[in-house]
Amino acid sequence: MILKRSTLLILLFLCQYLTAQNDTIILKGIIISDTQLNNFSDSQSVQKLNDSVIGRNAASLTSLLNYNTNIYFKENGLGMVSSPSFRGTTASQTAVVWNGININSQLNGQTDFNVLNTRDFNNISVRAGGGSVAYGSSAIGGSIHLNNDLSFGNRFNNSLRTDYGSFNTVGVNYHVVAATEDFTANAGISHNSSDNDYDYQGTNKTNENGQYYNTSLNIGIAYRLNQKNILRFYGYLFDGERHFSGTLAAPSRSKYQSTDSRNLVEWSGYYGKFTSRLKGAYLYEKYKYYENYKNDLYTNGNVKTYIARYDLTYDVSETIKLNTILDYTHNNGEGSDIIHKKRDIGSASLLMKHELTKRFKYELGVRKEITDSYESPVLFSLGINTLINRFYTIKLNASRNFRIPTYNDLYWAGSGNPELKPESSYQAELGNEFRFKGLTLSVTGYYIKMRDMLQWTPGTNGIWSPGNVGKSKSYGVESILNWNKKLGTGNVAVTGTYAYTISRKDESDKQLIYVPLHKTTASVAYSYKNASVYYRHLFNGEVFTSSDNKYSLDPYNVGSAGTEYTIKALKGIDVGVQVNNVWDEKYLAYEVRPMPGRNYTMYLNFKF
Repeated sequence: MILKRSTLLILLFLCQYLTAQNDTIILKGIIISDTQLNNFSDSQSVQKLNDSVIGRNAASLTSLLNYNTNIYFKENGLGMVSSPSFRGTTASQTAVVWNGININSQLNGQTDFNVLNTRDFNNISVRAGGGSVAYGSSAIGGSIHLNNDLSFGNRFNNSLRTDYGSFNTVGVNYHVVAATEDFTANAGISHNSSDNDYDYQGTNKTNENGQYYNTSLNIGIAYRLNQKNILRFYGYLFDGERHFSGTLAAPSRSKYQSTDSRNLVEWSGYYGKFTSRLKGAYLYEKYKYYENYKNDLYTNGNVKTYIARYDLTYDVSETIKLNTILDYTHNNGEGSDIIHKKRDIGSASLLMKHELTKRFKYELGVRKEITDSYESPVLFSLGINTLINRFYTIKLNASRNFRIPTYNDLYWAGSGNPELKPESSYQAELGNEFRFKGLTLSVTGYYIKMRDMLQWTPGTNGIWSPGNVGKSKSYGVESILNWNKKLGTGNVAVTGTYAYTISRKDESDKQLIYVPLHKTTASVAYSYKNASVYYRHLFNGEVFTSSDNKYSLDPYNVGSAGTEYTIKALKGIDVGVQVNNVWDEKYLAYEVRPMPGRNYTMYLNFKF
């Protein structure tokens, strides 16, 4: 039945495609795959992290977002499992989107931010608030967008970056861009490893069994068939191994091996007022977990995901844009603890943007999924963007979002619950954006109401199993500040974020665990000619580690400083030094798992 409905809708849209206008279009600028982010996010906060910010942070996505956004991270030690809390939601309620495709694990519904290397992407954005209409499951608290943008034009560029730091931490990234007027290729390879044997401050212990390594390969290719059609391919391969370190109280011998492969083919056609995008994707995730790395006993799981998507945009006029999306997903998962299951999900979405006047525009969206694995709600979104004057803009957004049960939730042998409902949420937010000369300040208030929350709880027989056990609410205020000022021949840049978050179960006055009331980041950078210096700071308030709020982790302040110099006489070599945790703060991001004290990193970035 799903396939029949999807086929009918595809035929209807193909009829529109075949009758579209045939005006010639000369494509210019950057080619992107995640068009919904650019076209339908005017009523929400989107924070784009530029190349200089990405380059001055450690390679892991955790470090980049922890020091530069409002997202809180629960990190089980440096380089270990890292999970976010966005607007008081959980890791499985934050979507990670790769070139327009949701890549959250089908096994546990999350993405581990310490296995994503920021050097592999040239465009990283954070979209706050609900986005399930455009991106499907998990986009409740917000979404993280990882893109490999492509562009035509004659050029050939190479870069090689090498990092070395404390605890024998090594990073290598090679990146090449080759392009003509009709062909472009963007490829890179990264390798990271560390002994990760830092001292636990105030004790005679070290972080044992914390070593890790990983290698990733990414590639983006585009070929212009003619002035109306472009064929693209994106590929990503990750292979890594981490030993999971112990705690202050207990040692560990466990290790975790993971492999992720993502492949996306896209055919884009530009036909007058119509833009057609046909996508096919294959995603593969696999893991092996060893309780004791010294023997060959392990548990494992893997899921193969096939995605077909047809995306048609119609510019009704210069002020009205319509976007229809048909999506079909097939999952095939199995493992030592997972019942072998296949599931099929079909969805249809309709998005609209209307610029009613030069000062007022609004966005509408609706999405419906069809599957036999769960009953999916109708999702919607409504957004308004109004320019009060040239200094002040108001943004208003309301939406319904959801998260589907994972393979572990549904099919875990002996514990899975095939009767689970998706988590569902209603959300509203009001944003205020101020611009004055080189300063931009956004202040957003939000409210999220969750129901049918999925949680694993122990039964009377002592066996843990998942269920839709409750409701919760999150509300708060978040702000983002950017200021740039030219001082003579130099330049100063100041950025900052602040989040105040309340997240509680219904009828409770207790804060949910691992959600800080306060989080603040700040950074200042000064550049003069070929040199720059910078300092960044992170404050995390108290977080509770028990549901009754009796136990908690202390607030902490962590700063890092660095300097960089470009040797232009050698065709552009960047030399940099960083001091991390410059104040040697003793702190924990997860109970009984200390983070490292003061440590150092140096790097060389060759451009040729």
